[in-house]
Amino acid sequence: MSDMANSDLEKYAKALDNAIMKYHGLKMEEVNDTMRHLWNKTYQGTDIDGIKIRSDVEGGASKRSYNYRVVMTKDQVEMDMRGRCSAGQKMLASIIIRLALSDSFGQNCGILALDEPTNALDTENIDALAASLVDIINERKNHANFQLIIITHDENFLRKLGQSDVMEYYWRVSRDSRQKSVIERQRFR
Repeated sequence: MSDMANSDLEKYAKALDNAIMKYHGLKMEEVNDTMRHLWNKTYQGTDIDGIKIRSDVEGGASKRSYNYRVVMTKDQVEMDMRGRCSAGQKMLASIIIRLALSDSFGQNCGILALDEPTNALDTENIDALAASLVDIINERKNHANFQLIIITHDENFLRKLGQSDVMEYYWRVSRDSRQKSVIERQRFR
C-alpha cells in the first residue's frame, strides 16, 4: 500500500512540476511580448531593436534554480545588456520591465507607481515615455482600480502629461518659509 501511495505522490509531483514549468514558460513569453511592444513604442534610438528577459534553468527538478538576465537584440543577435548600455537605456529598460511584470502578475492591482522615471533619459526618450504613459492611461482609464503615481522633479515631463488631457490635477509638494512641507492640489493648465 505504501509503495502505491509513494508511486502516486511521485506522479503528482511530476505533473505539478510540469504544470509549473509550463506556466513559467507562458508567463515569460507574456512578459517578453509586453516588453517588445513597449520598447518598440517608446525607445527612439536605432541601436537596440528590442529587449527581453532570458531565464536559464540550472539543476534538476528537485533543486531547480533560475538565472534571469536582460538581453537586447539588434538584427536578431542577442547580447546581455549589462555593461553595454547607457544610463538612459538602463532606466528605460527598467521601467519597461516593471510595466511588463505588473501587466502579467498584477492585473487586478491597478496601481502604477514611478519614482523619477525621467532620470537619465534624454529629451526624445522623455517625450516617448510621456506619450507611452498617456497611451497606458487611455487604455486603463475605464478600469475602476487604476491609479497612477509619478514622483518627479521634471516639470517639462509633467507639462507634457498635462497637455494630453488625460489627467485633471496633480499634487505639488513644496516647503513654506518655516521649512514645513506644503501639499497643494493643482490643476493642469
